[in-house]
Amino acid sequence: MVLIVNAFGTPYEHGQQAKDQVLGSISYYGSLFESTCGLDWPSVREEATKYLDTLERLCPEYLEEIRGIAEGAGVTLLDIVALNVRTEINFGLFSQEPKLPIQLDGCTALAIKSGHGPSFLSQNWDWVTRQGQNLIVYTVQRPDTDIPRFTVVTEAGIIGKIGLNESGVGVCLNAIKARGVDHTKWPVHLALRKVLESSSRQSAIDELVSTGLAGSAHLLIADEFGATGLESTAKTVELLPADDQGVVIHSNHLLLNHAGSEESLWLLDSPQRSDRMQQLVTEELSSKQALTASDIFKLFQDEEGYPNGINRDAADDSSAETLFNIIMNLSERTATIAFGRTTNVVERVHVSF
Repeated sequence: MVLIVNAFGTPYEHGQQAKDQVLGSISYYGSLFESTCGLDWPSVREEATKYLDTLERLCPEYLEEIRGIAEGAGVTLLDIVALNVRTEINFGLFSQEPKLPIQLDGCTALAIKSGHGPSFLSQNWDWVTRQGQNLIVYTVQRPDTDIPRFTVVTEAGIIGKIGLNESGVGVCLNAIKARGVDHTKWPVHLALRKVLESSSRQSAIDELVSTGLAGSAHLLIADEFGATGLESTAKTVELLPADDQGVVIHSNHLLLNHAGSEESLWLLDSPQRSDRMQQLVTEELSSKQALTASDIFKLFQDEEGYPNGINRDAADDSSAETLFNIIMNLSERTATIAFGRTTNVVERVHVSF
C-alpha cells in the first residue's frame, strides 16, 4: 500500500514517517544522476549548494521544511535539497553522451472545463518502475497561517509535485528536456509547491512568471474556473491558454516558442501522445456537453502506440511505465489517485476537502 503522510505539525514528520522511502529516493537518484549526468553523489550535493541562497531568499520556510525532512530521515540537508532540484539536474545538466538513454518520463496531462461541467485536472505520471515504491501521498496543514491545506502525490523527500488544495487550485507536471539551469529562480518542484499554497490559479501564475523557473518543465495549473499551461526553460516562461472547448493538453515537448532554448526531443512519442489525447477528447466532446471523471479515466487507459502510449508500459528497451493516474475535480475539491497502470490499478486513494 502507498504510504500516507500527514504533516499537521512539523516537517520532521515527513522524514520520520517516510524514512525508508526517502532513503529509496536518494538511492534511486544517485544511480540516475550518475548515468544521465555523469555526477556522483558528492558532486550532486555540490550542485545542490548552488540553490541554498535562492531558497533562503524565495522560500526560507521551504528550506526549513527540507531541513526537518533531512533530520527525520537521518540524512543531510543537501541530500534533500538535491531531491528537490532533481528536475534541474536530470533535465538541465544531462551529458552529451549519457551512459543510459534518458527514456524515462512520459507523462500526459489534460485539463478540461467545458460548458457547465466541473473543472477537471488530470494526468498519467510515468517514471521508472523502481521509483514507484517511493511514492507517497503527502497532506500538509499549517496551523495559524492562511496557507490552504493541500494534498500532493510525490516522491518521498520532495515537498512539491502533483496535487490540489482546499481552495480548489491544482497542478500537474510534464518533464521537458532543455539544456540549462538558473540557480536564482524557482526550482521546478518548489514551484509546484508554491502553486499548491496559492489561493487562485492567477496568483500562482503571477508569482512564477515574475521570478521564473530554474529549469525546463510544463506546469498545468487549474482552478474551478479553468486551466492555464505554464511552459518554462531556464531563460523563458510562456503561457498556454485553454482552447475554445476549455481544454489544455500537454506531454513532454515544448509547444510554444522559447527564444534561445536548446530542447532535445528525447521522447519521440511525445507529439503522438498529445495528438492522440486531443483526438480522444474531441471525439468525446462531439457527443457530450461535458465529461465525467469516469470518461476522463477511460481516456488515460488508451494504449495506441503500445508500449509507449498514453498508458505506458515497461517493455522493449524502456524501464518506465505509468505509475499513477490522478483525476482532480477542482469544482468539488476532490481527487482520485489510481496507482499502477490505468488498465491494472493496484490501489486507489481518494482525497476531499
